Amino acid sequence: MAQFSIPAAEPKYSATIEYFRGIDLLNSPSNVDESRSPAAPNMIRDQVGKVRKRMGYTTRATAPNGGRINGVHFLNGERLIHAGTKLYKLAGTEWTELADGMADARSKSFSFDGKLYLLDGNTYRVYDGTAVKAVSEEAYVPTIIISRSPDGGGTTYEALNLLGLAWKESFLGKADVKEYQLTTIELGEEAVKAEILGEDGEWSEKTEGTDFTVDREKGLVTFHTAPGESPVKGQDNVRITASKAREGYADKINKCRIFAVYGVGGAEDRVFLSGNPDEPGQDWYSGFEDPTYFPDTAYTKVSRDGSAVVGYAILGNTLATFLQGKGVGRNAVVRTGSLDADGEALFRVTNTLLGEAPVAPFSFAYIGKEPLFLTERGIYAITAEELTGEKYTQERSYLISSALMELAGKADAAASIYRDFYVLSIGGDLYLLDGQQRTYEKNSPYSSYQYEAYYWPGIGARLTWTEDGVLWFGTEDGKLKEFAHNVDDPESYNDDGQAIDAYWETSDFDGKTFFKNKTFTAVSVRLAAAVLTGVKIYAQRRGIWNLVYDAKERARYFDWSYIDFSKFVFSSDRTPRTLSGKVKIKKVDKTRFRLQNKEKNEPFGIYAFGVEWKEPGSNYKR
Repeated sequence: MAQFSIPAAEPKYSATIEYFRGIDLLNSPSNVDESRSPAAPNMIRDQVGKVRKRMGYTTRATAPNGGRINGVHFLNGERLIHAGTKLYKLAGTEWTELADGMADARSKSFSFDGKLYLLDGNTYRVYDGTAVKAVSEEAYVPTIIISRSPDGGGTTYEALNLLGLAWKESFLGKADVKEYQLTTIELGEEAVKAEILGEDGEWSEKTEGTDFTVDREKGLVTFHTAPGESPVKGQDNVRITASKAREGYADKINKCRIFAVYGVGGAEDRVFLSGNPDEPGQDWYSGFEDPTYFPDTAYTKVSRDGSAVVGYAILGNTLATFLQGKGVGRNAVVRTGSLDADGEALFRVTNTLLGEAPVAPFSFAYIGKEPLFLTERGIYAITAEELTGEKYTQERSYLISSALMELAGKADAAASIYRDFYVLSIGGDLYLLDGQQRTYEKNSPYSSYQYEAYYWPGIGARLTWTEDGVLWFGTEDGKLKEFAHNVDDPESYNDDGQAIDAYWETSDFDGKTFFKNKTFTAVSVRLAAAVLTGVKIYAQRRGIWNLVYDAKERARYFDWSYIDFSKFVFSSDRTPRTLSGKVKIKKVDKTRFRLQNKEKNEPFGIYAFGVEWKEPGSNYKR
């Protein structure tokens, strides 16, 4: 009898991806972890472990002068826009010009006691809710000396204000003495003011030219009638206010561009300013609870080698001041505030920090309590060494750092925080680090963890900010754009009416044995169900991408609130959809898949992906 042997069926293999993290722009696609993607433009974390297409943006306003957006600032619900060289208040669609002559460069601001203070490197300004002024117009007038005799002496009290021209001198009058000598000669042309303490304990103001004369060259005030001795024994009874311009004083502050609100014990009662290009390694701090008073003695020479101060970070009750241009080294100086025996604030250097130097003053932002900033080698953070508590910088963008290193214009990058994301705008693109997803990379041994990352190309963002929990951005051509925030609304998925091209590429699938021939026979995907959604799956064979599967309408469900008759379906199933299809990719050693959606007004969420293949047994040959 003839005997037949039935050949054994070729074994089938399968692989699935059910956990999706972020992008990996460091490794080659063959070495990328299966949970990450070597290319995933316009994707974002949905819930942890799942990804979706980002939502789109809509242009909400355009600056009247078309100037680039340099800053967006807020005070008590009011929105101020720095566009080009002008500052506007934007209420709804109404633009009101508040100031002209701003620097056409990025600006920063801080609020203090109900007022908004603005720094643009040109003029230090303040907005009180009604008008914008140069801070110098309402700068604090210090009393520089007290208990002074009409002919000299006295006790120094406060330092001159860098921002103001005026100062006060307080005298203890003498009987029949009319001439009072000020500490300064060559006074300015501004009117000199004088006040005299009366018998009733009230101060009366005297007028120059009527009650006294001034020899500005000598700094001498001569009263027509001698003020006499003080009616209160030991208390000064004459106050004189004079003015004088001192070259370069105001510009020390006006040219600053960066700030920190920090005081003794970490209190928010003083302001530190720096970023003056004329004095790059120096900063100044304000008087107690007064951002209009910067004593000419209240400064620190943080760097003596020309390194510029590029940013600040509050670390507990200390202030870290970061220096630019040193590569790897001691690139941050830590100061701690204390009070001396006279109750005066001192800010002594107590430590230095090791690590990469920041390069972008506007890239500083906090994820939780961790300050992040951009360096030449990627995005770094400040952390504490577990055993000693010593602080130093650590990398946080390991998976995208190689891409960031290649980018031009790092010094002009800007960052903001959106929900749990650190959002970096550079060259018009956005890079996002996810504060909810930490990963521990053995290949980055000097950093305790990294953040998962995402990439949104071609956004055109000059800077970003969060307003009422929504991400916004400003552009080079003066536009203000708002990202949509309703994840379920199909209308959220377009960029000013244009479709968003989003996809997730897998790492290479090379089967059970990398050098064997494979035939891929099926793909499966689980999508988040939506009124409108879909996916096209492409496979790369020997470097060429080909469409192998189109889900069309099979992941959609019907909803009366949104009907598009060109994409109409009757399904009411709102659960995630598992879709499968046959493919035939023969005689390859590996392949990579791209799950793509580039349709207008279509959400796109990926929950899982799977693939099946056979390995006949022969070795791969090309």
